[in-house]
Amino acid sequence: MISKLLLFAPAVLAQQVYVSASGPPTRSQCSVNNTYATALPSYSFQGFSFTQTETVRTATSVPAPTTTTSFAPPYTSLSHLIPNLTTTQWGNWDPSITSTPTDAGNPYGNASWSALWNAVPLSNFTRGIYSSTVSPTPIPTNELVLPPLEYFKHQDCYSFPSSFMLGVAGSAVQIEGAIADEGRTPGMMDILTVANPSASPDYVTNENYYLYKQDIERIAAMGVKYYSFSIPWARILPFVVPGAPVNKQGLDHYDDLVNFVLSKGMLPTVTLIHTDTPLQFYPNISGTLIPSGTGIGYVDLGFQRSYQNVSFEDAFVHYGKVLMTHFADRVPVWFTFNEPLLGSRNGKSINAVLKAHARLYHFYKEEVNGAGKVSIKFNDNFGVPRNPQDPTDVEAANHFNSFQLANFANPIFLGKDYPSSYKNTIKDHVPLTASDLAYINGTADFFSIDPYTATVVSPPPNSTVQDCASNSSHPLRPYCVTQSTTTTTGWNIGYRSQSYVYITPIYFRTYLFYLRNTFRSPIAITEFGFPVFAEAEKALSDQLFDSPRSCFADNWEFGDFEQRFGIQTVNRTTQERRYKRSFFEFVDFVESRRQEA
Repeated sequence: MISKLLLFAPAVLAQQVYVSASGPPTRSQCSVNNTYATALPSYSFQGFSFTQTETVRTATSVPAPTTTTSFAPPYTSLSHLIPNLTTTQWGNWDPSITSTPTDAGNPYGNASWSALWNAVPLSNFTRGIYSSTVSPTPIPTNELVLPPLEYFKHQDCYSFPSSFMLGVAGSAVQIEGAIADEGRTPGMMDILTVANPSASPDYVTNENYYLYKQDIERIAAMGVKYYSFSIPWARILPFVVPGAPVNKQGLDHYDDLVNFVLSKGMLPTVTLIHTDTPLQFYPNISGTLIPSGTGIGYVDLGFQRSYQNVSFEDAFVHYGKVLMTHFADRVPVWFTFNEPLLGSRNGKSINAVLKAHARLYHFYKEEVNGAGKVSIKFNDNFGVPRNPQDPTDVEAANHFNSFQLANFANPIFLGKDYPSSYKNTIKDHVPLTASDLAYINGTADFFSIDPYTATVVSPPPNSTVQDCASNSSHPLRPYCVTQSTTTTTGWNIGYRSQSYVYITPIYFRTYLFYLRNTFRSPIAITEFGFPVFAEAEKALSDQLFDSPRSCFADNWEFGDFEQRFGIQTVNRTTQERRYKRSFFEFVDFVESRRQEA
């Protein structure tokens, strides 16, 4: 989970080409200053005094709203779309309490709710500092002073359209904490320490569940217009399935969150599921894992997301309808799934995601009559051919990218069947009928991608991509390519991070060109970031001066806090946030290039 930057790209021009050249690069943006352009400079002396001054700038906050925009009818006009919906509330789970609830006969009562937590072997369960929502305070001006200028930055004449959407994001599982508070039931990431005892748990993280108003205050003070967050399914429907009561505390919490975002002049965007499948979709704890060597996507530390569960599709659609009917009047952008390829177990998983996404899109557009936008977020470490002039390398890169993207994007954006890269590799794929494709086609308003980095791709050694795809025991399945971070020149593809990410801006432009021309849609960059190497070992003042990067705060990165993608630091003892340099530059880069409306 990283910083979210929403970018709608009507056109992108780029092409990966290796061009041989020698000598220093030209500086086409520089005009010659004749005063300093002579071959033999003339030297002189004068008196010295400290006269250079530094311009001190402060961030410009989002202006207070003057109008209210409605993106759909209010819940009172939509409640008939999900009839017989009931609400209730539960308490907080505490493993030290020995008393037993007395409503054992109620399948959705406190006894049943507590039993879901009691069945999970959480080790060293802890709570954070806070147990109720913290009232926000204004951000001191001295925190909003921009850092000193750095020279040798890119100079360009590009601009952003006035409608460019700039935002930051956090996912619930990574920032909220309070996992057993106010009716929430267990999700897949809550048991990470069961599968990996050395991992840090998600029990507390950033305590955003109680600090959300202060976090939003900080974002608004920096001038960011959009705040993207996810809502945990297990907070809204603790018993998951249609017919179970809705958690009133969960609805009230996110209702207040949405309203507070709007009150600060910002706009909310909501993701329905982000690496937090409710644990009730798994047969047991070990059932959350994907056995080594199986699965379709990068597998989230071995976790699978149980999309293939026979109850998942209908239950997810019901959950999505609950959120959309309650919040569609105030939320302009919705994401159904976050990176669904990750943790997909088999062909049934892919099919369930496609069908559930399409059903919610049609529900939003045709029954809610929503005027906002709906999309689905994809992952893909963009594959670039080792040698773009070698047809086998190009074929491998195309196979790699289509396998990660086109199995979803072909039906959604083009109304086309799964790509051959997917069908030839995943033998249990669920065929799509002509009526399926007609229903799924056009069910996203823009293409959403999380392009953290690029990877250098070539065919398998001593084999072909096709041979690998047809061999279920091939060690390079399912992608069936060789992945590297080194180019043919021997250099790394970019500057290395603490994690798998390399800074690869040239390939980013190529990637936009690929996406725009392959899937024919506007593009949104929905996650982007860079965990600076060894940042956790630095003094706080050095962490703030994070020149190599640019999530809105360091967070729980699925088992540890060492991979610091955030553009704010978080003190794990006090929960104090501090802006990093990258936050200022992130906003400044866009706003200094934004065209007038």
